[in-house]
Amino acid sequence: MASQLLSFSLLFLLLLSRSRNIVGVGINYGTLGNNLPSPKKVAQLLQSTLINKVKIYDTNPEILEAFSNTGIDIIVAVENYHVSNISKDTSAADEWLANRVVPFIPATSVVGIMVGNEYLTTEKLDPEALVQAMQNLHGVLVSRGLERKIKVSTPHSMAVLASSFPPSSSTFATDLVPTMTSILKFLVDTGAPFMVNAYPYFAYKENSDSVDLQYALLGNATGVHDPKGYIYTNMLDAQIDAIRSAIVNLGFGNGSIKITVSESGWPSKGVAGDMAANPENAKTYNTRLIERAQSSKGTPMKLKDNIEVFVFSLFNENKKTGDASERNFGIFNGDGSKVYEVDLSCQFCSNDGAAATAGSFGKFSSGGGGGGAVRGPSVWCVAKPHSDDKVLQAVLDFCCGPGGVDCREIDKSGDCFKPDKVHAHASYAMNAYYQMHGRNYWNCDFKGTGLVTFGDPSYGTCQYSQQ
Repeated sequence: MASQLLSFSLLFLLLLSRSRNIVGVGINYGTLGNNLPSPKKVAQLLQSTLINKVKIYDTNPEILEAFSNTGIDIIVAVENYHVSNISKDTSAADEWLANRVVPFIPATSVVGIMVGNEYLTTEKLDPEALVQAMQNLHGVLVSRGLERKIKVSTPHSMAVLASSFPPSSSTFATDLVPTMTSILKFLVDTGAPFMVNAYPYFAYKENSDSVDLQYALLGNATGVHDPKGYIYTNMLDAQIDAIRSAIVNLGFGNGSIKITVSESGWPSKGVAGDMAANPENAKTYNTRLIERAQSSKGTPMKLKDNIEVFVFSLFNENKKTGDASERNFGIFNGDGSKVYEVDLSCQFCSNDGAAATAGSFGKFSSGGGGGGAVRGPSVWCVAKPHSDDKVLQAVLDFCCGPGGVDCREIDKSGDCFKPDKVHAHASYAMNAYYQMHGRNYWNCDFKGTGLVTFGDPSYGTCQYSQQ
């Protein structure tokens, strides 16, 4: 029986890890608005889309709770003003992690911590504090056994470069070289990505007389030639390769550092006279950006190096400072309606879920049906490893009693009786209940003991049902 339980556990872990290889797109979820939908509604919407990673700018507990058991990975952030405190010692970093992140895992899949945002190009901030804060947080993750799951990095603006063209000659700004060297060494040692916020929109806006709009909009432009023979048909690839060259020029050229575009987008509205910021251009850019993220293609300097992309952003945020464009990068308005049509459907979505993304957040109320379903059809609900047996027994009694689940398969004569463990039996019953009620994420909560997985937990002759 012990060997059967081990086999089941290994199979479950294998399938769970396999489920994380879904090709999707990341998105930035900012909250500087007074008219935004609740995090729970946001989580419900995104479960029915190709979005599989969400990056936030703090550790908002309401957001972290809302994304529990959704199958969507979350990247959290240490705000710029808090970096100095975390840099002081590991106890400060441990306190931050213990209070801000640990209470929500593993139900919420936190996979990254951003230390600051464009910290090195923000005035009056200590560069050394950034590096030390990253090291302290990583050390705390190691002490808690979380370093393989949660990676630590920091997003940079393109202003960290001395120049970005031609891409092959790009280097980091001279005054940042010592700090960048330390950061790159840290990224190599920990396997974390180099994160850059890259915006062709701003480059075009500042040089509209000399830059082709289609080149900025990721179109198949005539091509810009680099002296080393590379040809760029869009500006984003050139910006990524400029970062790549700067990394190589500091001696980190063996390909061990992955590059992630942590922000990129185009505004649908700008200040008076800004002809580039309009819904049509925003739709064109973000549609092409999403297609690029899903294509798994690299850049002219490294054709096979898949670049992870986080679209900026989910919402127009009416409380952001700056000019009008800063408040109008969202795909959605604050009321949940789309600013313009962008296809966020995916091959993993059910027909109901894919159709729902074309509408607004109004269809995703907590009492709704298919709109809150996790992308499937191949999706299941199981008990979390190490859940308390007493709680699982109560869940099992509910599912097989008032919950209306047919539990004959986990009776002694059933195909799912072995292993005769409450965890295995509860997983079967929880999944049956979850499937019966439309695969809504709240139907796989079970007092925090349920876990949504894209891997089929069936084993041997025991088959877990699907809707």
